[in-house]
Amino acid sequence: MARKRSASKGKKINPHFWVFCEGKTEEAYISCLRSKYRIHIDIVSKIVGNRITDRFIREYKRGKPIHEKDKDFLIYDADVPEILDRLRGINTAMLIASNPCMELWFLLHYKNQTASINSQDCIRELSKRNRNSYQKGVIDKNLEVKLTENLTKACERASHLILFNNPSSNMNVFINELEQAKRNKS
Repeated sequence: MARKRSASKGKKINPHFWVFCEGKTEEAYISCLRSKYRIHIDIVSKIVGNRITDRFIREYKRGKPIHEKDKDFLIYDADVPEILDRLRGINTAMLIASNPCMELWFLLHYKNQTASINSQDCIRELSKRNRNSYQKGVIDKNLEVKLTENLTKACERASHLILFNNPSSNMNVFINELEQAKRNKS
């Protein structure tokens, strides 16, 4: 059983975010967010969608300090219906999905995307907008600046898309959770 974190008198416990994801892109982006928000985020990456379960999450956290304010997130691409169905069945974590891929979320920082798009076109468009060759799993300085500057615009654009359809991303929900945790921290 996991150990409970306890607050000393007069001290507020901040939530610990547990992020389970599959790819390098998600891991790189969450690392950037962790630096920006200065919130404790534990990234558990390279967990293939068909291997993640409620039990896996419980087992992973066993023996680690936990608190009732902690939050679990699954951050995955939503382009494979079978994996998406499995992820939607996990009740202990909030599903954050981008369809067709995480790069769509990045693209929303540059422009509104309402037409269906595939992963390769997302990457091609991102490279064009970023004015260099985008590599999966790498967030260069140009991209990092854009991801920071246009975060509010991307959240607004994502909120108008229909979740799990192509295109869609609810990464704005995760950003809102980070914003709320940051406000409560200060």
